[in-house]
Amino acid sequence: MSSRSRVFLHIGLPKTGTTYLQEALWLNRDRLAERGLYLPGARRQHLLASLELREDPGLANRPRQVEHPWTHLVDLVNTRLRRKGGDALISHEFFASATPAQVERARAAFPDAELHVVVTARPMVDLFTSRWQEWVKNGNHLPIDSYPPQPKGVSAWGWASFDLGDVLERWGSVLDHARVHVVPLARGGGPRRLWDTFLDVCGQRSEGLEAEEQPANTSLGLAEVEVLRRTNAELKGFTSPTDRGRWIRGHLGERTLVHDGAERYRPSEQKLAELHQREQRMRSLLETGGFDLRGDLDLLRSADISARRHPSEATETELLPVAVGALAALLTDLRAAAERAGEVPVLDARPSRWRRRRE
Repeated sequence: MSSRSRVFLHIGLPKTGTTYLQEALWLNRDRLAERGLYLPGARRQHLLASLELREDPGLANRPRQVEHPWTHLVDLVNTRLRRKGGDALISHEFFASATPAQVERARAAFPDAELHVVVTARPMVDLFTSRWQEWVKNGNHLPIDSYPPQPKGVSAWGWASFDLGDVLERWGSVLDHARVHVVPLARGGGPRRLWDTFLDVCGQRSEGLEAEEQPANTSLGLAEVEVLRRTNAELKGFTSPTDRGRWIRGHLGERTLVHDGAERYRPSEQKLAELHQREQRMRSLLETGGFDLRGDLDLLRSADISARRHPSEATETELLPVAVGALAALLTDLRAAAERAGEVPVLDARPSRWRRRRE
């Protein structure tokens, strides 16, 4: 293996264009391999590998083709680089919350290559509201000011997963700061600019590569996210990652409730103060820490959102039509699915817990 080989580990942050980048990378996987940038395994293995590296107990509940997905990807990369040289790339946003010991394990996994880390980033306040919404889309029901959770064990949802200052401190405690590359989302540049910058970090160019346009924004507005949050508190049995991803996030959160022109919202003043404090720590690290910042630091400065409403300010009058519309859409979908299957679903006719509780 050439001493010039590099392994790029794209670790997030979540909600920073990671899905767009991953789709573009896999769309161009063969072309990139020809140019010397190897993506090992199947795309889903990168998610599973991130869980194994971080010793996340959630891996046990995920179906997988190999018992140890991180070890499998490492073996594929080392074999490829030993035989053909070049570079390799592993990408998933759940890597971000790795502990220093887990980061050291990642570095030690590639003894004959340089480990480089790529962190895509955006302003802290904007990222925080997006992360809370994603948390709600994944079946959680605590209000915005209760986010992030404070779990006893490993979590892909806590501060360690998206506080850039915290991420830089942990990964930078193990790696040379010059090999930690931070790519801010550019304002007005669109996803293609992010794609170009990301490829440049990895020693590639976008010429001759395909990249689809970024899909329409599926963010929920103030009333919609509040309806979903309250609905989650009433759901029973949606505990598996597949159930949460397919039904709560996919069907309800990103199909039924989403609409154009959604009203944006904010956390409390106390939470905003904490977010700005964390953002200032991150900016100080980027100014003086020797990390490779690929863009203007001001791209990571949060805008003033004080004019927005807090989700708790949504009135029952605003929530009712959203809930009624969602109910009508879900019933329509249920009937259409039954008609396609050529059958009528048999439903439990007993009064629901919701109805009994309110009689």
